[in-house]
Amino acid sequence: MAGGERRQRHRLRALADPFTVPAPAGARIRDRLRPSARDVEVLLAVGDHLGRYARADLAHRLRIGSVSGKDTRRTERKRALTRVSSSRWAGSITRVSEDQYRLSSRRLADERPALLRAVAKIRSRLAVPCGRKVDGVRGYPSQAERAQKQRRLQVLTSRLAEAERRIGAGRPAIVVGGRRLAKARHGLVDEGLTENEWRERWTARRMFLTADGESGKPHGNYTISVDPAGGAVAVVLPEPRRHLANAPRGRYRLACTVRFSHRRDEWLDRVTADRAVRYDIVRDPGRGRWYLDASWSAPKAALPTPVELAARSARLLAVDLNAGHLAVCVVDVHGNPVGTPVSVPTDLTGPASRRDGRLRSAISTLIGLARDHGCAGLAIENLGFGATWATGRETMGRGKRGKAFRRTVAGLPTARFRERLRGMAHHAGLVVVAVDPAYTSRWGGQYGKAPLQQQSKTTVVTGHHAAAAAIGRRALGHGIRRRQGVTAHDRRIVRRRATGQTASWPRVRGTAGPPRTTGMPVEGGRPAGAGAIARC
Repeated sequence: MAGGERRQRHRLRALADPFTVPAPAGARIRDRLRPSARDVEVLLAVGDHLGRYARADLAHRLRIGSVSGKDTRRTERKRALTRVSSSRWAGSITRVSEDQYRLSSRRLADERPALLRAVAKIRSRLAVPCGRKVDGVRGYPSQAERAQKQRRLQVLTSRLAEAERRIGAGRPAIVVGGRRLAKARHGLVDEGLTENEWRERWTARRMFLTADGESGKPHGNYTISVDPAGGAVAVVLPEPRRHLANAPRGRYRLACTVRFSHRRDEWLDRVTADRAVRYDIVRDPGRGRWYLDASWSAPKAALPTPVELAARSARLLAVDLNAGHLAVCVVDVHGNPVGTPVSVPTDLTGPASRRDGRLRSAISTLIGLARDHGCAGLAIENLGFGATWATGRETMGRGKRGKAFRRTVAGLPTARFRERLRGMAHHAGLVVVAVDPAYTSRWGGQYGKAPLQQQSKTTVVTGHHAAAAAIGRRALGHGIRRRQGVTAHDRRIVRRRATGQTASWPRVRGTAGPPRTTGMPVEGGRPAGAGAIARC
């Protein structure tokens, strides 16, 4: 009975099939605006005016609740907003309100299962006496920690009840300007801000200067237009601010211009063909800068599947994401490591802009390695850590080691790395394949580290490099665990190791021939036992 329970407890979970990460659904580029003092006054007046009505429309949308698309009363809301702005500004406001409501509803729906997991985990441990272990569940080591977890359970239960109430009412909590910045108002000293600096950031976050694109209109956008020849920017003013216009038809032309150096050719192709381009005017009070963002949707691209990549005999650059570096290994179509494994450093400390720049630099290095080795794509793990974040120290250990491990997991830029890699690899003509992360580190270190070290004699191979090789093998449909003895150093094995170590072909059963004797012809025309007779 005990053995059966042990086998049940150690049963391996089912592995998900590898899949191709879809290409980005659109593009977004940015250029800096250098407005004059008069331009700043006009932009602030227009942004504050539209932002006030945008917040009112979002509140109206929240009161409507979770309904179908035809019951959101968007036409009625748009008609009311047109009186205080214009029809195009009203369309952008109602569209942004709907998108924000849908996004907040999805985030609230994702929070509920995370809270359920955390509550269930704490309750299971509270049901076991301190210092004991019952049915594989360990109780808390001390009464002090048990009391702390009881208080934690009350907090999580309250949050869960609030989340369920909001889901039932269809009213997620939305803070225009950001919840983090709103809470910073109560701790300005800790944030290193003065009241005026906080107020500038809060006002800048709550402005609304977003204009949706329109296909068929001049340069793809009538509300905020950019001349592709000279880069002049013009904004259609809302009706109550038309007295600030300095151009015909209630428009205000900025004194500065933009160029859009990054992906300029794609932007020019759209604006010259009068295809829709969305523009956002953004203010950054911390730097004292203004920016103009241009974005547009991209057609869906048909990317090859992992099976098609294997059929093309394609190589993959396998990447294992770790804290502080990326472990890289090139694998061929048979799953064999090619060349020497590489470690790409990623120092993700400091401000957000510096971290993002270093992450982009590391991804650029990966793309360069893939091109140098003739790889058709990159293989990564499909990391989420959603359940890990929810249960916290209940599943990630306690004490100094558990705290260090949780800090390491929190420092892994999984979502940002995945999004940056997907976009940059797509523009470089590479495919990204995501695999199930289960057992890659354990099995890679157990079955692949020693053969990889034997192949790379001048490089110290770590378990992360072996995990990268395991990721690449799984992305191509091969198993991680190798057959015993196939990778031994032997001249005959080296000649046929390209396929012998990756696929275990079933033997043909029931067709075994009679045992060979001396003099019986074998493959190659030489009779069995001829060598022994000659030696005699």
